[in-house]
Amino acid sequence: MATTMTTGSTQTPLTTLQFWSGYPRFLWRALIAATDGSALFYGWMTTLTALALVGVNAWAKQYALGMGVTGLSDHVSWGLYIANFTFGVGLAAGGVMMVIPAYLYKDRSMHDVVILGELLAVAAIIICTLFIAVDLGRPDRFWHIIPGLGRFNWPMSMLTWDVIVLNGYLLLNLHICGYLLYTRFLGRRPNPVWYLPFVLLSIAWAISIHTVTAFLYQGLGGRPFWNSALLAPRFLTSAFVSGPVFLVLTMLIVRQVAGLRIPVAPMRTLVQIIRVAILVNLLMMVSELFTEFYTGSDHSSHAKYLFFGLHGKTALVPWMWSAVGLNVLAAIMLLHPWATRKPAWFVVAGVCAFVGVWIEKGMGLIVPGFVPSTLHELVEYTPTLAECQITLGIWAAGLMVYTLAVKIAIPILQIPIPEDSGH
Repeated sequence: MATTMTTGSTQTPLTTLQFWSGYPRFLWRALIAATDGSALFYGWMTTLTALALVGVNAWAKQYALGMGVTGLSDHVSWGLYIANFTFGVGLAAGGVMMVIPAYLYKDRSMHDVVILGELLAVAAIIICTLFIAVDLGRPDRFWHIIPGLGRFNWPMSMLTWDVIVLNGYLLLNLHICGYLLYTRFLGRRPNPVWYLPFVLLSIAWAISIHTVTAFLYQGLGGRPFWNSALLAPRFLTSAFVSGPVFLVLTMLIVRQVAGLRIPVAPMRTLVQIIRVAILVNLLMMVSELFTEFYTGSDHSSHAKYLFFGLHGKTALVPWMWSAVGLNVLAAIMLLHPWATRKPAWFVVAGVCAFVGVWIEKGMGLIVPGFVPSTLHELVEYTPTLAECQITLGIWAAGLMVYTLAVKIAIPILQIPIPEDSGH
């Protein structure tokens, strides 16, 4: 599959013509790898395609009939779409957490699997973009936020900053993934000049995308539930849970299904990150709840509604207590030595942590920011069938992108690299 141009442990430098001459062959091999597979692969992709088409059909009805088909209202203007967008940003940020031990701490065992995190970041940003598109209501006006075409209220608008960091993060990871996979396909050592600065930049950028998203909520003075200095740190710590959990689950599946020999050390490193992050996340949540309930201010009405209900309104109470229970259970299971020894034990703990963070950062964060409203009215929000279908369709589309990307990467990662490689 690869064109290896090595002599012993040394390599002749690639000319520009040599570098690009194999690109059509690389694209052709990638297409074959993405479309050829077992019955299990075809069944998985067929299921995702069907779910995505259900989402497309529901979105077409929403576009034709308007946002009235959703459960949103003048009082609750953000719901399931923005909840999943917020979680998706954290998933994208957490997806590159392999980069820190791999390149900053020079953990060579992480180098061959760090690409999975970069690919996850790409798929997660695509998911985030789709959720923003369906939440706009009028996606034909999307061009207003495109740099050079629309009129940005920059640098004052945090929404403008969010658009810039998300698109920049997508381009960064596309470049890193594309360059590393292509040079590996050629059997060549990647030139650090063309990828290492971008890798280091992606670490800072990963932190910035979630920080800017948190600032977007924190900066809304009329929404006291979000006016917390801990919101950005909580976003980052929860991202260090969801992203690494998804990556470890991916590696376990790849080892089982594709037979790719992934070393145990990277997974153990990620489990250690998850252990610390989930405890810090729980500590921050307790700190916020103490401030809300112990002080007894008028602003605590949002937290009271979320955890105990308010004036008979309890739509989110089961959601939030489920999130707390899942996070606590996951933390206990992850602290057990079996978390690094028994894959089945970690799968249960990881799924609990993933779902718990999804609820906490989704429905448990976005909706209570609007309930009670600024006029102290209690107008509850419940997602409609159309919203659920669109949400499921977007996640299916994102999983399709990630599945195909990983399937292309697997045979390339099995190509040996030169012994003198610094990668």
